Amino acid sequence: MTTTYDSIATTTLGSAANTITFNSISGSYTDLRVVVSGSFSGNLQASIRFNNLSTEIYSYTELVGNGTTEASSMFGGSDNRIYFNATNPASTTQPFLMTADVFNYTNSKNKTTLLTFNQDLNGSGQTVRGVGLWRNTSAITRIDLTAGANNFTTGTVATLYGIKAE
Repeated sequence: MTTTYDSIATTTLGSAANTITFNSISGSYTDLRVVVSGSFSGNLQASIRFNNLSTEIYSYTELVGNGTTEASSMFGGSDNRIYFNATNPASTTQPFLMTADVFNYTNSKNKTTLLTFNQDLNGSGQTVRGVGLWRNTSAITRIDLTAGANNFTTGTVATLYGIKAE
């Protein structure tokens, strides 16, 4: 079976912004992938929401390694978003890369998401791996990425890919 990634939309921020949104997502793919690279102002506590819903129907589990102390974990069972890096807000000016793989985003069951967040802090960076659950049976047609209390900086690039299994 061949898998194809199609670039659906790309946003490059011309100015700092707290939220990056992908609207009117087609239902013609099996899965979605979001890739974001850039930097941010203040501490970044990145998160994802679907269909502009901010009710407490999200849950997540994450594992964190920061290169200097033991690994840690975090769980949110009834939250209003899925966090990429809930336990360790990232530091400013250093580049980051985060991804979200959203599986079976059009099915009539709850949606699962695989999350990654990586940041180099000049030798003491962090890596976060997580899973999220959106307890909703609607097809995903909108994705919002937020930077917590701060902003993604100018030049941050976010791309939405559709994945087709053939």
